[in-house]
Order: sequence, then structure tokens, then C-alpha cells
Amino acid sequence: MVTKLLPFERKKRILIENLKKEGILKSKKVEEAIMRVPRELFVPEEYIEYAYFDEPLPIGFGQTISAPHMVVIMTEELDPEIGWKVLEVGTGSGYQASVIAEIVAPKELPPEKWGHVYTIERIEALAKRAKINLERAGYADRVTVIVGDGSLGYPEASPYDGIIVTAGAPKIPDPLINQLKIGGRIVIPIGDRYFQRLYVVEKTETGLKINIKTPCVFVPLVGKEGFEGEER
Repeated sequence: MVTKLLPFERKKRILIENLKKEGILKSKKVEEAIMRVPRELFVPEEYIEYAYFDEPLPIGFGQTISAPHMVVIMTEELDPEIGWKVLEVGTGSGYQASVIAEIVAPKELPPEKWGHVYTIERIEALAKRAKINLERAGYADRVTVIVGDGSLGYPEASPYDGIIVTAGAPKIPDPLINQLKIGGRIVIPIGDRYFQRLYVVEKTETGLKINIKTPCVFVPLVGKEGFEGEER
């Protein structure tokens, strides 16, 4: 007997197939993570019917949940592995953190083999909402939400295997470089408040290796090492 797919599952499969056809979704591990994470639990109820449209959606406080294709691109560029410790700057709804958690800490493995995602959000009310989303979706044991200035990172859990920044920054914040392991990667949009390019930065023994990738538009990174700090 073939189990009938639920409506959200059908929409998700269509989204995944489209992203694969466009050459955006490339790796099996990212495909499986996108398939497993229920994006409908990370969008406001009034937008739930659009959960699997490939577009950003508002989540309140002037913030958005990134379009699925951008989540895929950033995750593919980070290329996390099982057991990795990852820092995310800009929790938002918690969706991107959950996708990474599916890869670094798959539920079918024993907890001692899990990695972990630390995600930092400057807006306290949004962080509280993200925690609720993560609990409902089953990721609270694999994702830790911190309220604070994400441009300064989270040194308490460093060093990290990977860092992902879901806000546009004027430069690569020095604290994030300092909190990254040698051989680790940062994926971060760099530019002005209205337009950026995605940077993939590898930390080596001799310095930073930087690859500049696709154009993108993110909300600005606000903080001491972000736009707020630049203006003071």
C-alpha cells in the first residue's frame, strides 16, 4: 500500500525537484535535510500556505525567513558534516538552524555523535518565538538559541567548524574569524544595506581564503561589528 503524501509533503517535493532542476540543490545530504525539516512550522500562520513557495516571507520585527533557494545555497556552501559545531548569526524563525542541525546531528545517530548548532538573535521576542518553533519541530536538543549581538559571535562555545551569517554585513567581523577553527568556513553576505554578494571564507594557517559567489539581498547585520558599529 502506498502512503498518500500530505499536502505540505507534496509541495515540498515539488520545491525540491525544481531546485534540483535549476542546479541549486546539489548534494544528497542537503536534499534530505530540506525534506525532513517542516518549513510550515517556521512561518507565521497567516503565511503557512506559502511555506513551500521559493520566496522570503515576513516573520515580524522587520525580519524575514529566507527563500528556500537561499537556504539551500548557503547550506551547500557551508558544507557541514556530522559532528560539526556550527554558529549561526541571525536566528530569525529558526529554519536555517534546523536544516543545518539535520546534517550535523541526524536523529538516527546516538547523541554522543551529534554536532550542535548555536544560533544568536539580537531581537529577544524573535528569539523566544524561534525557540518555540524549534521545540515544536523537534530540534530543541540540537539547536541552542542565544540572545545577543551576533556580530560578536558566541565565544563561549567556540571554536566552530563552520559559521553562517544570515544578515548582510559591511565586512567579515573579526570576532567570527577568531572563533573559527583552522580549516573552518564562514558563509556570509558582504556589501551594503541593500545589496550583497555571498562570501565563502576558509580560515587557513596563513590567513583567509575568500571566494565571492552569488549576488543576494539580506536584512542588515546590526551590531558592534555590523552596520550600527560602522556608523558610530
